[in-house]
Amino acid sequence: MQKLNQFKLPPDFRGKSSFVTQLWWIVEFFLFKPSPQFMYGWRRFLLKLFGAQIGKNVIIRPSVSTQFPWKISIGDYSWIGDNVVLYSLGEIEIGKNVCISQKSYLCTGSHDYQKLDFPIWAKKITIEDECWLATDTYVAPGIKIGSGTVVGARSSVFSDLPANKVCVGTPAKIIKDRITISDS
Repeated sequence: MQKLNQFKLPPDFRGKSSFVTQLWWIVEFFLFKPSPQFMYGWRRFLLKLFGAQIGKNVIIRPSVSTQFPWKISIGDYSWIGDNVVLYSLGEIEIGKNVCISQKSYLCTGSHDYQKLDFPIWAKKITIEDECWLATDTYVAPGIKIGSGTVVGARSSVFSDLPANKVCVGTPAKIIKDRITISDS
């Protein structure tokens, strides 16, 4: 069982000072979240101001939440939908042309429940180019989703997924290849 009075935050776990962290949370609450839906440039600016790497024409909805924006990178033309949580205790790398649909949760950290001091840890999540995480997808710490892969609605990803697959379920399993049909 855990003894929470023994818990200690690892040194430099946040990646920035507690002052900068608190300042981000204030900016997110007062300037990011109440911004009108169409103000994508404003939200990109605020995230970049706090160290996020944001590509061209990224769409980020005002209801998106993140702990530490300086641990996030998002490639060109990606979409981050309503009520997505980027729980960035560790790094989150999102490629180009990625769609992360509403209510999805990318969780980079947890606690070691087998130790008395209940230590916190973090592992990077990587979502490669041209993926689609449909609504309410959960992605666990340390996961890599290969380029072009689709993860179906309400799926939970607990192990890496290869490129160009369609995956569904809890835990997410491959159900078929993703085949692209040409527009020509």
